[in-house]
Amino acid sequence: MRKHQIWASATLALAFAACGGSAPPSPTSSCANAGAPHHAYVVVEHMSGTSLQKCVGFDGDTIGGQALMDQSGIEYQAQTFSFGKAVCQVDNEPAQYSECFPQNKPYWALFVDAGGTWASATNGYTDVKLHDKEALGWHYVQQTDPSPAPPPLPKQS
Repeated sequence: MRKHQIWASATLALAFAACGGSAPPSPTSSCANAGAPHHAYVVVEHMSGTSLQKCVGFDGDTIGGQALMDQSGIEYQAQTFSFGKAVCQVDNEPAQYSECFPQNKPYWALFVDAGGTWASATNGYTDVKLHDKEALGWHYVQQTDPSPAPPPLPKQS
């Protein structure tokens, strides 16, 4: 698949992503650097519907998406494209991959929570700056789903 096709697929998928959906099982939670004055979250929902949540405490006004992912301790793999970094694997799903956005295969949809409501990400996770109590959400979805649901909202600690 060519880079512009990958970009188009990723952009189209993000453009069609919607807020809402049924409430999946409650995520498990933990917090790194819990004593910090601010907290941001990563919520991951697998294709199976199972989910997990990690919290990261930080001292500044914001934390970048890359730092949040790195400090959360959630396993992930990313690949760099002309448009920036894309996540290919989160929490060992898929177990193996050779392409980040394989045609007609699931992908990781990215959502951003800024105040209790998920919104489809308009850029890559490395471009996101999160404030206190905001979150990144990942949901592993089928490419054929025109409106993938976001993961459960974070349970704030």
